[in-house]
Amino acid sequence: MAPIPLQRDTVQRPGTSRAGHAHGPRLASRTSLPGIPLAPSAARRFVRAALAEWTGLGVPAAVGFSDRLADDAVTVTNELVTNAVVHAGTTVDLVLRLEEEGGDEPSAALVLEVTDHHPARPVSGDEPGPGPEPDGAVAGELPDPAEYGRGLQLVATLADSWGITYRTGLKTVWARLPVDDWSAPPAPPDGEAIRRGLRAAEILAPAARRTERDDAVWDSRGAPAFLAEASDLLAGQLDEDLVAAIAGQLLVPRLADWCAIWLEGEGGGPAAEPRLARVWHSDETGTEPLRTALEREPLRLPAGVGSGPVSVPVPWPAPPADEAPQPGARDGAALAFRITAGGRALGTVLVGREGVTQVPEAVASLIEDFVRRLGLAVGAARAYTRQATISRILQRGLLPSKVADIPGVTSALVYEPSDDGVVGGDFYDIFPCPGDRWCFVLGDVQGSGPEAAVVTGLARPWLRLLSRLSREGFGVGEVLDRLNRLLLDDAMEAAEAAALMVAAAGGRQLHDGTQSRFLSLLYGEVVPLPDGGVRCTVASAGHPLPLLLRPDGSVRPAAEPQVLLGVVEDVAYESQVFDLAPGDTLLCVTDGVTERRSGPLMFDDGDGLARVLAGCAGLPAEATAERIRRAVHEFAEQPPDDDVALLVLHAD
Repeated sequence: MAPIPLQRDTVQRPGTSRAGHAHGPRLASRTSLPGIPLAPSAARRFVRAALAEWTGLGVPAAVGFSDRLADDAVTVTNELVTNAVVHAGTTVDLVLRLEEEGGDEPSAALVLEVTDHHPARPVSGDEPGPGPEPDGAVAGELPDPAEYGRGLQLVATLADSWGITYRTGLKTVWARLPVDDWSAPPAPPDGEAIRRGLRAAEILAPAARRTERDDAVWDSRGAPAFLAEASDLLAGQLDEDLVAAIAGQLLVPRLADWCAIWLEGEGGGPAAEPRLARVWHSDETGTEPLRTALEREPLRLPAGVGSGPVSVPVPWPAPPADEAPQPGARDGAALAFRITAGGRALGTVLVGREGVTQVPEAVASLIEDFVRRLGLAVGAARAYTRQATISRILQRGLLPSKVADIPGVTSALVYEPSDDGVVGGDFYDIFPCPGDRWCFVLGDVQGSGPEAAVVTGLARPWLRLLSRLSREGFGVGEVLDRLNRLLLDDAMEAAEAAALMVAAAGGRQLHDGTQSRFLSLLYGEVVPLPDGGVRCTVASAGHPLPLLLRPDGSVRPAAEPQVLLGVVEDVAYESQVFDLAPGDTLLCVTDGVTERRSGPLMFDDGDGLARVLAGCAGLPAEATAERIRRAVHEFAEQPPDDDVALLVLHAD
């Protein structure tokens, strides 16, 4: 995979510090990165390039850019960007600032800011962190590692202050690193430009420095702590490539100098061939040569290999014939481990150490335990992917590909299934019926996934059939009566059994046949009137009531509440009739709109939906639907956790 192209904007301006001291030029470089596994490596390159650029400019504080500061800045950036990718998955904005503060004791600091677009809950604790903080920041004791990842513990160790700033729709984690050699005397004028150029080159392309590693830490306490951390970070990841990326960062450099992870495809044929999902090296300059060598000669373990370590040749290519080999530069030991879950082979992990003849037995055993956890995480991610694929196929079959146009009425639909990877319970339909009638439906099945798909997949065609029979004497209420009896009929059990088989193929746990078939439904018929407008007949079964908006901004419910479908057998549903005059609007929604939550509050508390609709007087159907949709999303910072569906009918 090609590296992410970087666009760096550098701004230089004077200013004053938060303490009120005049300071020299304030430099800032910024970039945006996609929320993908390659983002951390791109962020590291960005930071080194910015530091090299500032050094080349001859900025006074650049005198203090030691190897340690450059490494710390790169490490902090890696941890913050990795956390943003793992926990948010959105575009990541990265800003690196150099602040020089004057006064009696001049100082300078690097400030890193990493912003994502999916805020999490605030950090626990109110005690301020060490050092100054940007306005609106929350700093203090470390947040729960399960929520934010354990990288912030490293950030807290390297930075003299750090914190989290929350804004609407944004979360910024920042860290301040002091320039640790500010008092260093300036170099002699002669050769200053050469000195700066050499220092910039050192920062941009640092010499490989072997990680000092103490294998004695993997004792009776160190190994369980590492495995617990690995389980926390791998659990709940829903993408197998992201699982591989996290695994690589956990292994390198703590347990190995480099690693590679292959994942095998599912099924047979070419799709099942292993693919190189991740290559990671403690020395960034070694990553691409290692990837090239591995792609040239992919690792293939014998079929009978179990989960234990297998010693393999180090995969570095031989040097060109005209170059002398560098002793010890690329020698070492390598071990391969099979990734398995549930008795199935899912891939291979290859780890290596340089400059040694073998990997210590305790380390090999620890990596074997880690690979078992990796297998569980990859298996869970694949089960989720299978379920999501089944859900998408079901979703396409359960919703109409096109809705009918009603003469004299403009309609607008908004349908946003919750992003949980399974079929939602909301459905809709608009279709013509005999007798110059048009019918509209908005429903919500209890639950989600294949269980809900059974009810949705039967309710929509049943409604179409019963609506066409209404010419024979079925009114709107009677259509719901008959649908209610069908939902309660024992014949539904056969369809539910089919859903259990489909779900089992996707690796999904289901209920034991006692799944309820509750269905809330808003069903209506529309008949055009000779003088303009239409006559509506509607019935609501346990569904949010439709709202009728008049041109003067008045809003009223257009139906009466009645019991859910599929609850009781002896029920007679009633309908309400009203005229939709030119300029009138009918709004129908599911409970994903009315019950949208912001803390303890719901969107429809205090007739909140009616108030928003009242402000839509005079708007066409599309504009009304968009205003309602936007209000639902803006009601809370977090995205909706339920399906959002709404239907707007506007009489022309």
